Amino acid sequence: MTEISGLLVINKPKGITSRDVVNEVSKIFKTKKIGHTGTLDPIATGVLVLTINKATKLSEIITSEEKVYQAEVILGIKTDTLDITGNVLEECNTKFTKEEIVKVLNSFVGTYNQEVPIYSAVKINGKKLYEYARNNEKINLPKRMVTIKYIKLDEINYIDNKTVFKFTCKVSKGTYIRSLINDIAIKLNTIGTMKNLTRIEQGNFNINNSYTLEDIKNNNYKIIPIKEALKDYFTVKVDSKLKFKIINGQVLDDIYNQEYVLFVDDDVISLYKKDKDKLKPYKMFI
Repeated sequence: MTEISGLLVINKPKGITSRDVVNEVSKIFKTKKIGHTGTLDPIATGVLVLTINKATKLSEIITSEEKVYQAEVILGIKTDTLDITGNVLEECNTKFTKEEIVKVLNSFVGTYNQEVPIYSAVKINGKKLYEYARNNEKINLPKRMVTIKYIKLDEINYIDNKTVFKFTCKVSKGTYIRSLINDIAIKLNTIGTMKNLTRIEQGNFNINNSYTLEDIKNNNYKIIPIKEALKDYFTVKVDSKLKFKIINGQVLDDIYNQEYVLFVDDDVISLYKKDKDKLKPYKMFI
């Protein structure tokens, strides 16, 4: 039986971890060589791109791509996890106008230094931040430069003396939407928490072309071949002489003037990366 390699776009359900999804699909495909390309919290749903067998080498590339999210926010509640699943630390009544919220959302477009949430898997001194939180240990939270490409208000409602709104945003790798929501609330001089989160897009992968776990169990899905996943890269069809050099991992002269070069025959062989005036092997698929 030929080993299946490629990408599978899952619409992750609420209430399970990204690792749970990987484990479930691993059983169905009977392979342990499956990874994912960007963790979604259990509360979150939406696009989770899985890499299968040889395609696991693509994880680093796909993880670095920009992402689009729709988030739902409750202004007037603060929790320890920055989302509604956490312990409520503080509560108040809120009523903000559409104009007030839009003004603050627009102020976040661009790059800013975002504090990583304490309930996250980022490691400090070899220990994950959430482990510090669970042990009630104080730790200085790291900050990261993140970019908000766009952010727009989708709807606003007033429920139980709270302002509840949804927004859609496109963000760079490493952006925590929970932290963004917390920062939005601070700028509004109030408190807030994330109620729901859906990842709509990751790079070229869209929720409209994703599959549920039920779809996978019922054999109703399409694997995206590695070649198709890398179709936007500059591509060179190899002859036998060039193929020999590539499969032996030789460094090549850069005659293409491209950051990356994808070498293919009937299938993908290798992705090379520019290094000064040379091309060096970056990802091998043979």
